[in-house]
Amino acid sequence: MVSIIAFIVTTAVAAYFCAKSVARIRKNIFLGKAENRSDRASERWKTMAMVALGQSKMTTRPLAAFFHIIVYVGFVLINIEVLEIIIDGLTNSHRIFEPFLGSVYGLAIGFFEMLGLLVIIACVVFLLRRNTGAVKRFTGTEMKGWPVKDANFILLIEIVLMGALLIMNAADQSFQSTYSMPVSSFLAPMFSGMDPHSAHLIVSICWWFHWIGILLFINYIPFSKHLHIFMAFPNTYYSNLDPKGKITNMASVTTEVQLMLDPNAVPPEGYAAPEGFGAKDVTDLSWKNLMDAYSCTECGRCTSVCPANITGKLLSPRKVMMDTRDRLEELGELKAKNGQDAHDGKSLHDRTSAEELWACTTCNACAEACPVNISPVDIIMQMRQYQVMELSSAPSELNGMLSNLENNGAPWQFSQSDRANWTNQ
Repeated sequence: MVSIIAFIVTTAVAAYFCAKSVARIRKNIFLGKAENRSDRASERWKTMAMVALGQSKMTTRPLAAFFHIIVYVGFVLINIEVLEIIIDGLTNSHRIFEPFLGSVYGLAIGFFEMLGLLVIIACVVFLLRRNTGAVKRFTGTEMKGWPVKDANFILLIEIVLMGALLIMNAADQSFQSTYSMPVSSFLAPMFSGMDPHSAHLIVSICWWFHWIGILLFINYIPFSKHLHIFMAFPNTYYSNLDPKGKITNMASVTTEVQLMLDPNAVPPEGYAAPEGFGAKDVTDLSWKNLMDAYSCTECGRCTSVCPANITGKLLSPRKVMMDTRDRLEELGELKAKNGQDAHDGKSLHDRTSAEELWACTTCNACAEACPVNISPVDIIMQMRQYQVMELSSAPSELNGMLSNLENNGAPWQFSQSDRANWTNQ
């Protein structure tokens, strides 16, 4: 009974804190402006199935895709075993499915063990790739400090959790299992001389270690880039399904211009003049932009294909997403403590410089490369709009073009009456 109560209490406490984290993230995302992404449902389901579930965009880099799919499949399938752990914990039983499944149970556990070993190997490979400096996209100013530790922590956690599972099976096999498990059987001789009571104690310790580790892991994820494990699915479902190069007119600007050009025009019902243009802070972005920020895997694929970054410019699309997420966390925490009207006087532009914003060529290579369909360009464009339309701040080349458009009706510095002069030469 004590064991059951301990299981329920620890699980309930972990679920409570996890629910709080999920609620915080949801509340932060909806600090963004409304945007309708409910159209073309069948196409959205297909996109989610292909990109999030099917990992289709990972295959552009076969080596990384191979090991990532091992970890991904391992994460999904090995969690089937968690169902048994939960039932065992609630009933104080041990391997409750074994009597019902018979030899099939042994095959299933053997499969999970092989998968667990592959997950450990894949995590070791990823640790080496990340920490030997062999892959350039894992470096960058935005990857200093916590991002590096975060990536390493999650890989180490997965290795430890898988290791605890294998040690538990090995100890279990040494005194009570009726079948041989392919991986833990190599570890079982460690416990061969141990009396059943001690071996059972090892099993119990490993069982609790694995379960507590899962609970801590679940509560760690909302504070980690590995939130993409769950966010990838809604984020890909709500992907922008229009062609990536399509840029639409700002509805607020279009309405204002139409009202100015036609003195008899009647404002649309419920229309209110815009308070500002573009994005000064995260609250000026849409909820989907903010969901993008939480979905970022920090993998650096976007930055590695960015022509501006490749040619030495300051821009890193990954940093834009990380800046957005960090600013959203900062502002969300402030509003949670002091009310929804609270503001600290800071803005997203304090984190992402004008030099970074204007280095973007809007080629959308970053959006094409992103494995979870994030669009850094969308955020960059909105921040540029604020720079131009609110601060009248833009590169001199762009200001010259805007001035020519205003005065001459064209990007060139010649008046309309002089445009055809070249034909007289």
